[in-house]
Amino acid sequence: MSALKAAFLSQAKSCEALDSPFMGRLLRLLATHWPEDTALAAKCATFEGDISPKGHSLPLRIAGGLHALVLQGKDADLTAVYPPNQCNDTELQNAVLAALCTHDAFLTDWITHAPQTNEVRRSAVLIATAHLLADRFNLPIKLSELGASAGLNLMFDQFHLNVGNGYGPQSSVTLAPQWTGPFPPKSDVTISNRRGVDLNPLNSAAADDALRLQSYLWADQEERLLRTQAAIALNTADLDQDDAISWLERRLATPNTNEVHMVYSTVAWQYFPTDRQDHGTALMEAAGAQASEAAPLAWLSYEADDITHGAALTLRLWPGNHTIPLGRADFHGRWVEWQAPAKLP
Repeated sequence: MSALKAAFLSQAKSCEALDSPFMGRLLRLLATHWPEDTALAAKCATFEGDISPKGHSLPLRIAGGLHALVLQGKDADLTAVYPPNQCNDTELQNAVLAALCTHDAFLTDWITHAPQTNEVRRSAVLIATAHLLADRFNLPIKLSELGASAGLNLMFDQFHLNVGNGYGPQSSVTLAPQWTGPFPPKSDVTISNRRGVDLNPLNSAAADDALRLQSYLWADQEERLLRTQAAIALNTADLDQDDAISWLERRLATPNTNEVHMVYSTVAWQYFPTDRQDHGTALMEAAGAQASEAAPLAWLSYEADDITHGAALTLRLWPGNHTIPLGRADFHGRWVEWQAPAKLP
């Protein structure tokens, strides 16, 4: 089995597990009927590095390019077989293979860019964590997001989390994950500063970047598309283009007084090179050693680990160098298993 076929099948299984049967069909079709006589196929064959879902994610890049054609209305036959429309496997195969040939140049260029999803539902965990921190310290919160994409999750205080008695303002962006475990304390959350970094940040106000964000949402999950569009309309976050750890070093060098500095990543840290992870950890621990009750430091990790059931939620907190398991959450934020203490140490 070729590496690309294996990558298609692996991604198909992941998408099906994340409630996207259409993506499963599409990727299995591509695994079986991949047209080798296109520039796209030639580029994929010479693509350097890990092309699997754990690496450069070529299957998601290709699927994202096809969805971009649909969102732009550039291929009527392809649009006709995409959700919410219904079709049989032969109709889907014919339309997709024709699109791969017709739009060969577009798709070949499209896959040079890494996927950008910026899943807004992950903000449910950010909201809960911010309430924990506000309850513990009663201070404004400074946000620093690593791998921020378009910065949509930097706006979490503008979203409504519909669990328990509700958290945050009424909003055009409402998050309602399946929640198990206790609810975090309700507190007054004030964001004093918000900024993020990404190697290739997207400007959600720009049409091309907004298209890229939406293209990586799966066509049979309309609620994700609508939620992202609503988040784009609210987005005012400042972003920098840089290596995340170099940026973090400068961000930590600015002294904080009377605010909690909350550094976080959501399914991004795992893609940083190991040496950059090590340096970032050392930077956080050194900064944590200087933290105080008037200038606490919090580091939230929402990242994959060796357990296949969602992502691990871990909070490191200074002063005190506490490591606090918060539970687990779905990669797309569909569910949260909250295991945080009622109060932080």
